[in-house]
Amino acid sequence: MKITRKSPFTGKVRTKELPITKFDYKLWQRGGLLIQHAFPHLSADDREFILTGISSSEWDTAFNPSD
Repeated sequence: MKITRKSPFTGKVRTKELPITKFDYKLWQRGGLLIQHAFPHLSADDREFILTGISSSEWDTAFNPSD
């Protein structure tokens, strides 16, 4: 399923193809499950993308521990 989100960090709109079904996505959207329970097979980065639209590279840039 394609998921499209806008990053609150950069304003970029991205679409990602993820191995989830529309049924499971709608069930999660209704608040029936925590995202990690609804999509345990997804990486934490992919679940974060669904939740916020923030990519892993944006997180790394925003919260670089070397800064």
